[in-house]
Amino acid sequence: MADRNKTEEKVTFARELRTFDATMIGVGALIGAGIFVLTGMAAGVAGPASLLVFALNGVVTLFTALSYAELASAVPEAGGGYSFVKKAFPEPLAFTAGWLAWFARIVACSLYALGFSAYFLEFVKVYLPPLYEFGVGNLGLPICLNIMTVLVGLLFIYLNYKGASASAKTENVITLAKIFILFVFVLFGLKEIFNFPKEAFANFKPFFPKGFGGVITAMGLTFIAFEGYDIITTVSEEIKNPKKNIPKAIFSALGIVIPMYLLILFVCLGSLREEGVPSWQLLGEYKEIAIIKAAERFIPYFGVALIGFGAILSTMSALNATLWASSRVSFAMARDKLLPEKLSAIHLKKRTPHISVFTSGAIFLFIAVFLPIEVVGSGASLMFLLTFSLVNLSVIALRRKRPDIKRGFKIPLYPVPPILGVFCCLFLALFQFKFKPLTWYISLIWIFVGLLIYFAIFEKKTADQKPQVLDADKKTRVEDKKRERKKFRILVPLHNPDHVTKLLDFAIPLAKKYDGEIVALVVVDVPFQLPIHEGLRFVHHKRPLLKSAVEYANSKQIEVESDIKIAHHIADGILSSAEEEEASLLLMGWKGFTNTKDKIFGEVADQVIRYAPCDLIVLKLTEFPIKKILLPSAGGPNAQLAALYASVLTREFEADLTACYVVPKKAKDEDKTEAREWITKTLKGKEFSFGVKEKLIESNSIPAGLIREGKDYDLIIIGATKGGFFKSIFLGEIPERLARHSPSSVMVVKKYEGAVKSWIKKFLG
Repeated sequence: MADRNKTEEKVTFARELRTFDATMIGVGALIGAGIFVLTGMAAGVAGPASLLVFALNGVVTLFTALSYAELASAVPEAGGGYSFVKKAFPEPLAFTAGWLAWFARIVACSLYALGFSAYFLEFVKVYLPPLYEFGVGNLGLPICLNIMTVLVGLLFIYLNYKGASASAKTENVITLAKIFILFVFVLFGLKEIFNFPKEAFANFKPFFPKGFGGVITAMGLTFIAFEGYDIITTVSEEIKNPKKNIPKAIFSALGIVIPMYLLILFVCLGSLREEGVPSWQLLGEYKEIAIIKAAERFIPYFGVALIGFGAILSTMSALNATLWASSRVSFAMARDKLLPEKLSAIHLKKRTPHISVFTSGAIFLFIAVFLPIEVVGSGASLMFLLTFSLVNLSVIALRRKRPDIKRGFKIPLYPVPPILGVFCCLFLALFQFKFKPLTWYISLIWIFVGLLIYFAIFEKKTADQKPQVLDADKKTRVEDKKRERKKFRILVPLHNPDHVTKLLDFAIPLAKKYDGEIVALVVVDVPFQLPIHEGLRFVHHKRPLLKSAVEYANSKQIEVESDIKIAHHIADGILSSAEEEEASLLLMGWKGFTNTKDKIFGEVADQVIRYAPCDLIVLKLTEFPIKKILLPSAGGPNAQLAALYASVLTREFEADLTACYVVPKKAKDEDKTEAREWITKTLKGKEFSFGVKEKLIESNSIPAGLIREGKDYDLIIIGATKGGFFKSIFLGEIPERLARHSPSSVMVVKKYEGAVKSWIKKFLG
């Protein structure tokens, strides 16, 4: 049996992101600094025809989005465009694609840092004028902008080095906040246009003040505002059902953002009024702070604060995401030995690609400090246009080379969209030379240096074989499905070596009673800065926990499956396993305290308790052996389930059971009678090997009464209680206080509220 259990160890990857999460990643990246920083520049270059600029860019990016959707559904691997080109073309072209993608994101980081500085100083100018005058008066505006750029850049370099990252849910909240801010901005702008329709209409005449050439130039300049959806493909390995959900997320993100871009530009052009100066010229003069200047005109009192906050939030989140993405690209290339191997080094303690982060950070800070923002914006767009051209070519090449690959999405009217995508991207890229020749000179130097380095150094090296993450993952799932699963499955996450056997002492009797099986789980957490498959490097640290669990279970004549889950967040790994293993019960330990502020049980436990897709036991272990058990009763499904498990455990531990109910001091006889009836209802239908004692505890505080009484017991088993909506999503006030303050072991039981959670799950994709 021991050998069999060892062979059943699975190493799988937590697909934590649903369609909604993936869509929000795309929307969050699209509503980045591009729309805030480049709107004014686009208006200055193309005039009112900048509306046509954004609409045409939406069409151009749709061609490439179709290619991304097909490629990601066929090859759902982390790395985005670099991974796709690597699959389709020889190594030199793959290197060029990665080299361009890396530089594109570095330059984008520079743009976002510059955008942050401009909006932050504008915010300070309006609300803290003495501070603004002191800084600008003594140092000058350019130096102040550079200082802010360097400071915000260093902040996010440090955060990425440290491994700090927001969860998907936090990022969703930030993205929804940005959407709300821009929605308010549009509403006020439309109100201003409707109040002065003649003046607004006049702002759009002439529509092409700089000719159609201005439209083409502005398209190339602003294209970076339409590229964020490609970040969805960099987390392909972490998206549930990627073949279906990645295309859906890409098109949903564009469907939300492109109309919003057009509305923002429309209200900016239509609402600004100044005698003798067309609105597009005003926007062009304001450049990167055009939107905040527009808000200042038509949103009284809080316009600057609203857009300033939105722009600062957007530029910071975009900077963080893009720096993360750039370090991932350089890390992936270094892992494939297409860049110096030091760039693939992982910090021993932080587990982050620290050298990749520092290298990308140093380059983007240099560009941000020494190049004008127009050159930076144009350069970022140029790099993405060239990269997108290669991606469109990749979809054509892979159709020819690998027609056997199963594609979850196929481009309609193929090959027209990818051919148009290549043509449009190259045309816009070449036209950028007319706007800013320096951009092309810098880009050509970067490409030349990259190819020189490649042919001189890296061509002779053999790329390491990347672990076949998805194939291995699929194989384990297929093998797992071959063996018929039992209906009752207990998932036991393991973390503390001292609690492995103790947790199994609770799981084993329940598995035997209900003819079930146990899955012992360990989660290898990987910082978000690393691709999830890099967690394979750290799997060996967790194997001793599983070995201990398997050996102990074998000694008790029970079968245990071993599961190693690699995830960016421990809670997501546990929840992902609970779903994939079709767990009936999740039994997890708790240390009895938390060091995290504003968390009830701790960051991991709170997440698991809130979103567990099955029945749940939270166990705080202090006393062993267990000979006396206290079962508080208050009715309801949770108390019934607690009593059911108590009946099993009393037989296993040969323990005495006391069922109790807390009544107020000086309670009336009818109250005591009702309390005894509750105890009877709770125990009804349960089988107990030993007699059950009944006890009424007199206390004006239920938790205090249970804590005082529980001192004489080894274990308290209590069902979760409901104390309003927000309390009900955890365990309830009484069990939480009891678990936190009782000196005895406490077992809290919560029954799965399947109908509500299934609806939420379906709603979120």
